[in-house]
Amino acid sequence: MPKSSVVPLPESGPERRRSDRADVLVRVDYQTVDEIFSDFARNINEGGMFVETDRPAPVGTSVSLQFRIPGSDEPVVSRGRVVRVSGAGEGAAGMGIEFDALDARSRTLINDLVRSLRSAPGRR
Repeated sequence: MPKSSVVPLPESGPERRRSDRADVLVRVDYQTVDEIFSDFARNINEGGMFVETDRPAPVGTSVSLQFRIPGSDEPVVSRGRVVRVSGAGEGAAGMGIEFDALDARSRTLINDLVRSLRSAPGRR
C-alpha cells in the first residue's frame, strides 16, 4: 500500500463524538466480506473515521481497514463496523466507521495526529 499524505481540512460543524476528531484526508483501503475498496477518510479519531465514498456499505457491515498515519512506517490495521451512512445531499457522501479495537500503537499514532492537527496554527 503506498504511503499516504494527510491534508488538513477546514473545521466542520459541532462534534457529537466522545473524542475529538481531526479533519484530514487519508487514503484508506478497506474490505467487506465480498469486496475491496480504496477511498479517502475525511476525518479520524481513536474511535473511528468517516470514509468518503459514493458506494457506502450498509449500517452494521463489518469492514477490515488499513491506512497509514504520517510519520509511521507501519500501517494501521483494524476491523470496524459501519455505524452511519450519508448521501450526497447530506454533505459528503460516505460512511462513518467505528473501530472495533485498536492496538496501543495505533491508538497512540491516531491520538498524536489528532493533537497535532488540533494545535496547528489557525485552529481553534
